[in-house]
Amino acid sequence: MGAIREVEVPETLDHFQASRYSPYHFFTAAEWAKFRADTPLTLTEDDINRLRSIDDPINLDEVRRIYLSLSRLLSAHVESSQMLFNQRNQFLSLSDAVKTPFVIGIAGSVAVGKSTTARILKELLARWPSSPKVDLVTTDGFLYPNAILKARGLMARKGFPESYNTGALLRFLSDIKAGLPNVKAPRYSHSVYDVLPDEHTIVDRPDILIFEGVNVLQSRHLPAGGKIVPIVSDFFDFSIYIDADEHLIHKWYVERFLRLRQTAFRDPQAYFNRYASISVEEAVSVAEGLWHNTNLKNLRQNILPTRPRADLILQKGENHTVEKVALRKL
Repeated sequence: MGAIREVEVPETLDHFQASRYSPYHFFTAAEWAKFRADTPLTLTEDDINRLRSIDDPINLDEVRRIYLSLSRLLSAHVESSQMLFNQRNQFLSLSDAVKTPFVIGIAGSVAVGKSTTARILKELLARWPSSPKVDLVTTDGFLYPNAILKARGLMARKGFPESYNTGALLRFLSDIKAGLPNVKAPRYSHSVYDVLPDEHTIVDRPDILIFEGVNVLQSRHLPAGGKIVPIVSDFFDFSIYIDADEHLIHKWYVERFLRLRQTAFRDPQAYFNRYASISVEEAVSVAEGLWHNTNLKNLRQNILPTRPRADLILQKGENHTVEKVALRKL
């Protein structure tokens, strides 16, 4: 890790909480759980087993503690957004304005549990009494295909901001926010480790869109002269960052790699199939190399610095459950 320590690591969430200038309210998991009020639990244990990732031990107790309160909070934000939409239309005397989706961005490191959080939120939100249409899209499909990454020498930086087709990302979100029908999102296969050519997910005017990816809160350098330079998070109505101490994410990443070696990597068509037959010691060495040479650098340089831009931060502890919640003040 010697070469990586030269990268400055942002302050911990504990230090952020201690600052008198913090823009967040902070809650323990027990305090946060009380905000559930009478929000009903609409998921079953079978639902959780279907929705969680292979390395995520989330259960119904965690959903009760954390996600029901979050669902209630998001419900309030969606209702307020719809109310503001109607008020603005009255103010501007608009009669033909198209209601646009409420977009929720979810960011965080690899192996921290973003995918599980996104899927559980999608199910909870879709089961509100109003039965909203909820879609989920990940940024993986907007990665450049491997052929382009190899040509540009970026395969070792896959997942870094420069490995994404930012123009396609922004066009997709712009079309979503314009209320256009049947917007296409490219699809990605984790098995073949590449974008699937000519395969798309169709997003047709949902009430809520969850947009998940490691760098969705990434900002960019601003040009002189006030030129409009949009960023992905400009299109978000609410953003969530899934957080954990670096040593925990490191541990979870290696553990996930070893589990995948026994499962998904055994598919003969899998990109990482070559790692299915090596020894445990060799597999650990490979996972450690991928972590230190790619994922840790991305976390320190690009992902973690975006944490303070989130509206809500879920900080996980040793057993992958949320221990603290930070909610941005209004």
